[in-house]
Amino acid sequence: MKLLPDSCLAVLMGALLVSPALAATAPGKKALKSVKPAAAATVQAPLNVDDLITQARQAQSHGDTELAVRLAQSAIVVGPNRSDTYDALADVYNAQDQPEFARSYYNEALSIDPADTSALKAIAALDHGTSDQRAANTQGSQTGTP
Repeated sequence: MKLLPDSCLAVLMGALLVSPALAATAPGKKALKSVKPAAAATVQAPLNVDDLITQARQAQSHGDTELAVRLAQSAIVVGPNRSDTYDALADVYNAQDQPEFARSYYNEALSIDPADTSALKAIAALDHGTSDQRAANTQGSQTGTP
Protein backbone atom coordinates (compact mmCIF):
# COMPACT_ATOMS: atom_id res chain seq x y z
CA MET A 1 0.00 0.00 0.00
CA LYS A 2 1.44 3.34 -1.02
CA LEU A 3 1.12 6.20 1.45
CA LEU A 4 0.35 9.72 0.33
CA PRO A 5 2.82 12.52 1.04
CA ASP A 6 1.87 14.89 3.87
CA SER A 7 1.10 17.69 1.41
CA CYS A 8 -1.46 15.50 -0.37
CA LEU A 9 -3.02 14.48 2.92
CA ALA A 10 -3.37 18.11 3.96
CA VAL A 11 -5.13 18.94 0.69
CA LEU A 12 -7.45 15.96 1.05
CA MET A 13 -8.27 16.82 4.66
CA GLY A 14 -9.01 20.39 3.67
CA ALA A 15 -11.25 19.19 0.87
CA LEU A 16 -13.12 16.90 3.23
CA LEU A 17 -13.69 19.73 5.66
CA VAL A 18 -15.13 22.13 3.10
CA SER A 19 -16.58 19.70 0.53
CA PRO A 20 -20.24 20.09 1.60
CA ALA A 21 -20.00 23.83 1.00
CA LEU A 22 -18.30 23.42 -2.36
CA ALA A 23 -20.12 20.35 -3.59
CA ALA A 24 -21.50 20.60 -7.11
CA THR A 25 -25.23 20.33 -7.30
CA ALA A 26 -27.29 18.49 -9.84
CA PRO A 27 -29.35 20.60 -12.24
CA GLY A 28 -32.56 21.76 -10.60
CA LYS A 29 -31.26 21.17 -7.06
CA LYS A 30 -30.50 23.89 -4.53
CA ALA A 31 -26.86 24.53 -3.75
CA LEU A 32 -25.72 23.92 -0.20
CA LYS A 33 -25.19 26.97 1.94
CA SER A 34 -21.61 28.08 2.31
CA VAL A 35 -19.79 27.73 5.60
CA LYS A 36 -20.28 30.74 7.81
CA PRO A 37 -17.18 32.60 9.03
CA ALA A 38 -18.24 32.04 12.66
CA ALA A 39 -17.99 28.27 12.18
CA ALA A 40 -14.44 28.59 10.95
CA ALA A 41 -13.55 30.69 14.00
CA THR A 42 -14.31 27.74 16.32
CA VAL A 43 -11.46 25.66 14.90
CA GLN A 44 -8.55 25.76 17.31
CA ALA A 45 -4.93 25.88 16.31
CA PRO A 46 -2.98 22.71 17.09
CA LEU A 47 -1.17 22.70 20.40
CA ASN A 48 2.53 23.33 20.39
CA VAL A 49 5.11 21.54 22.51
CA ASP A 50 5.09 24.13 25.28
CA ASP A 51 1.29 23.96 25.54
CA LEU A 52 1.38 20.16 25.77
CA ILE A 53 4.03 20.24 28.50
CA THR A 54 2.07 22.86 30.45
CA GLN A 55 -1.12 20.86 30.18
CA ALA A 56 0.67 17.66 31.19
CA ARG A 57 1.99 19.35 34.34
CA GLN A 58 -1.49 20.76 35.09
CA ALA A 59 -3.10 17.32 34.68
CA GLN A 60 -0.46 15.84 36.97
CA SER A 61 -1.09 18.51 39.61
CA HIS A 62 -4.82 17.69 39.44
CA GLY A 63 -4.09 13.99 39.94
CA ASP A 64 -4.98 12.94 36.40
CA THR A 65 -1.94 10.78 35.77
CA GLU A 66 -3.27 9.05 32.68
CA LEU A 67 -3.95 12.37 30.96
CA ALA A 68 -0.58 13.73 32.10
CA VAL A 69 1.20 10.73 30.55
CA ARG A 70 -0.69 11.09 27.27
CA LEU A 71 -0.02 14.82 27.03
CA ALA A 72 3.67 14.37 27.82
CA GLN A 73 3.88 11.58 25.23
CA SER A 74 2.22 13.89 22.72
CA ALA A 75 4.81 16.55 23.51
CA ILE A 76 7.54 14.03 22.70
CA VAL A 77 5.87 13.22 19.37
CA VAL A 78 5.59 16.91 18.47
CA GLY A 79 9.07 17.85 19.75
CA PRO A 80 11.24 14.71 19.74
CA ASN A 81 14.47 16.74 19.70
CA ARG A 82 13.65 18.71 22.85
CA SER A 83 14.93 17.39 26.14
CA ASP A 84 12.18 19.10 28.14
CA THR A 85 9.56 16.86 26.54
CA TYR A 86 11.29 13.80 27.99
CA ASP A 87 11.74 15.59 31.33
CA ALA A 88 7.98 16.18 31.47
CA LEU A 89 7.16 12.51 30.99
CA ALA A 90 9.91 11.46 33.39
CA ASP A 91 8.52 13.85 36.02
CA VAL A 92 5.09 12.20 35.75
CA TYR A 93 6.60 8.75 36.24
CA ASN A 94 8.82 10.00 39.06
CA ALA A 95 5.81 11.47 40.88
CA GLN A 96 4.03 8.12 40.50
CA ASP A 97 6.93 6.29 42.16
CA GLN A 98 8.02 4.57 38.96
CA PRO A 99 11.76 5.33 39.09
CA GLU A 100 12.77 2.92 36.31
CA PHE A 101 10.54 4.67 33.78
CA ALA A 102 11.52 8.09 35.11
CA ARG A 103 15.24 7.31 34.85
CA SER A 104 14.80 6.03 31.30
CA TYR A 105 13.21 9.29 30.14
CA TYR A 106 15.65 11.47 32.08
CA ASN A 107 18.47 9.58 30.36
CA GLU A 108 16.80 10.18 27.01
CA ALA A 109 16.65 13.90 27.82
CA LEU A 110 20.36 13.82 28.64
CA SER A 111 21.14 12.09 25.35
CA ILE A 112 19.63 15.14 23.64
CA ASP A 113 21.10 17.74 26.02
CA PRO A 114 23.86 16.47 28.32
CA ALA A 115 23.63 19.73 30.32
CA ASP A 116 19.89 19.39 31.04
CA THR A 117 19.88 20.51 34.68
CA SER A 118 16.37 19.19 35.36
CA ALA A 119 17.33 15.69 34.27
CA LEU A 120 20.70 15.82 36.05
CA LYS A 121 19.09 16.88 39.36
CA ALA A 122 16.31 14.33 39.05
CA ILE A 123 18.72 11.47 38.34
CA ALA A 124 20.88 12.54 41.27
CA ALA A 125 17.78 12.47 43.48
CA LEU A 126 16.84 9.04 42.12
CA ASP A 127 20.38 7.79 42.77
CA HIS A 128 20.26 9.19 46.30
CA GLY A 129 16.91 7.53 46.94
CA THR A 130 18.16 4.25 45.49
CA SER A 131 21.30 4.42 47.61
CA ASP A 132 19.23 5.07 50.75
CA GLN A 133 16.95 2.14 49.92
CA ARG A 134 19.94 -0.17 49.33
CA ALA A 135 21.48 0.92 52.61
CA ALA A 136 18.22 0.26 54.44
CA ASN A 137 17.91 -3.16 52.82
CA THR A 138 21.54 -3.97 53.65
CA GLN A 139 21.10 -2.85 57.27
CA GLY A 140 17.88 -4.84 57.57
CA SER A 141 19.55 -8.01 56.29
CA GLN A 142 22.52 -7.52 58.66
CA THR A 143 20.31 -7.09 61.72
CA GLY A 144 18.02 -9.95 60.73
CA THR A 145 15.00 -7.74 60.10
CA PRO A 146 13.33 -7.89 56.68
